[in-house]
Amino acid sequence: MNIPNILTIFRIVMIPFFVLAFYLPVHWNHLAAGLIFAVAGWTDWFDGYIARRFNMTSPLGAFLDPVADKLMVTISLVLIVEYYETPWIAIPSIVIIGREITVSALREWMAELGKSASVKVAFVGKAKTLMQLSAIFFLILGDPVGPFFVPLGYLALYIAVALTLWSMVIYLKAAWPYLTSKEI
Repeated sequence: MNIPNILTIFRIVMIPFFVLAFYLPVHWNHLAAGLIFAVAGWTDWFDGYIARRFNMTSPLGAFLDPVADKLMVTISLVLIVEYYETPWIAIPSIVIIGREITVSALREWMAELGKSASVKVAFVGKAKTLMQLSAIFFLILGDPVGPFFVPLGYLALYIAVALTLWSMVIYLKAAWPYLTSKEI
């Protein structure tokens, strides 16, 4: 157990508190949920930085980090879809969640072939993550905290969807020769 793994586990443990804060029957619930989400986002960046900088990568961290990210993003998007009740949020959320499932399955399949290096995270994937986290943060805060957060959230969400689709195309293009091969 090392510091990056502890931070990743902490991020997973924060999820129920995030959901609880989101549903608290108080006027500051979205602010509390937004702050918890922001802390989770920073721990995601920080655990990766520490793991790479101090050579503390581990198989546990390599497994748990993307799981923690996908859990937090998916759960957050579900809460936001419920809160806003509009297809302008629901459809982009479906695209983001669908992409995460597709790329995760693709990475797992490529790893079984011993070709996981072909679908490593690229810069566009990191930009996608930043925009997703920004969109979710702004939409969680929403109108109760400040009316300018919702338009920022929509803008970031649609940029995130564009980057989401772009990164998925990159991964599918890299895997295409293996997907269309006659040999398994």
